Amino acid sequence: MSKASSSGRKLFNGIEASGTFPVEYRFSHAKSGNRHLVVVFANFSAPEDYGWSNGVFDNVRANILWIRDRFDGMNAYYLCRNMDFGLAESVQTLISNVMRSLGLTPDQVTLWGGSKGGSAALYFGLRHGYRNIVAIVPQFLVGDALEKRHPKVSAYMLGEGAPAHHARVLDALLPDLVRSRANPGANIYVLSSPQDEHYAVQVEPFLGMFQGYENFNFLYSESPTISGHATVTRRNVPALVGLLNLLADGYAPRLGFVRHAAEEFDRDQSGIDAYLSATSKVQGTDAFTPPVVTSPAYNSEVPVPAVHFAGLAPGAVRVSMWRNGKFVASPEVAADGTWSWQPAKPWAAGNHLVKIFAVDPAGFHSSRVEVPFTVVDGPVAGPAAPAPPVVSVPGPGQQVGTSVAFHGSAPGAVQVGFRQNGVLLGAAAVAPDGVWGWDPGWPWPVGRHLVEVVAVDAHGVESVPAPADFTALDVSVPAGHLPPRY
Repeated sequence: MSKASSSGRKLFNGIEASGTFPVEYRFSHAKSGNRHLVVVFANFSAPEDYGWSNGVFDNVRANILWIRDRFDGMNAYYLCRNMDFGLAESVQTLISNVMRSLGLTPDQVTLWGGSKGGSAALYFGLRHGYRNIVAIVPQFLVGDALEKRHPKVSAYMLGEGAPAHHARVLDALLPDLVRSRANPGANIYVLSSPQDEHYAVQVEPFLGMFQGYENFNFLYSESPTISGHATVTRRNVPALVGLLNLLADGYAPRLGFVRHAAEEFDRDQSGIDAYLSATSKVQGTDAFTPPVVTSPAYNSEVPVPAVHFAGLAPGAVRVSMWRNGKFVASPEVAADGTWSWQPAKPWAAGNHLVKIFAVDPAGFHSSRVEVPFTVVDGPVAGPAAPAPPVVSVPGPGQQVGTSVAFHGSAPGAVQVGFRQNGVLLGAAAVAPDGVWGWDPGWPWPVGRHLVEVVAVDAHGVESVPAPADFTALDVSVPAGHLPPRY
């Protein structure tokens, strides 16, 4: 899914799931044909764990890749979980895949971050040979910072009991890279201040180690307006963004020759477009079905105290609910696929439109379903809704061929209707004995499907939907084999 930022730049959200750990990202295309990639790592206070995502980069000309530092609900310095550095390799997989999709090389990449994001920029930049590194108030002793200030993150990264010897391993990561002269041709910019409470332990003792680097720059910021670690960055934002645009344009401030980066306004972008599509958070309906909402019913009237949401989302770990573009709630999905949520405060009387999508264990999103309903301050008029139909065929979670007919019962109803992703597929009459059957007359695409079946009475009132959850298999696939992702 993409959306526009405040500057009108489109933001693409995705997940790189080919590594050991799924890595979430945001991406924005370059302006003015710029041929550069800026990779942004987050600090602890970054909104949604995406660093520098508050619009400060709106006028940066480069492609921008924001990487989220959120794994199993925890921060990880982009490095490890239980000392498993497969997490860092998964992050590197994302960076290299985006870089190659843009047709770039490591010489056309800038890594950028503040605080723990600055530590990550140094680690990935030195270890993997990226040309430009901007590290703002970094911590060189990662293990020490964890032990003293972040006990929960420490337990996540170091393992059960947060062993001290594991912390010392993390303390050695950055100093060892610098001592070994990893990536000596990098353009490195480190910003810190004596007014940063971490400076004396986390920065100053390590500056002399960079003497063998070709273009190491230390930006020393001292001002009465700086009151601590967090304000060092805020005090220097204009200069830092100016530096970023210089790097994006191919200038690395230093003595000697500099070259302006090439601009290609008509460059083929099919590679990055294909990558963004393949790793998009929103997956096609053949890969991950949207949720069924059983309450409130579609276009129903609901009394003020009775607003309650419930439904089914097989294969999901949670559903995410939004109203008027604002997040509402994210209830968990039970093992049987059911979910429910009730607001703590009554919703105002009037019309409401809630959009709901499902989220799978890797963080991928289904497409959205829209639930329009009206909250009524008083008794609800009109006849009671009929009972939901019973779906006998296909059975719950059944694997079938691509030709699927539906059968069941709906006593008291005159017809049943069938919807998928909010689209009406068809309807079938209900016999006097309550039995119904429907053959759509087309082959179903291979993959998982979730069809909503509703009963309709003589007054035209719909029941809440009953789910028909099934997987269509290609007859050429051997028995027992499922399509990808299932």
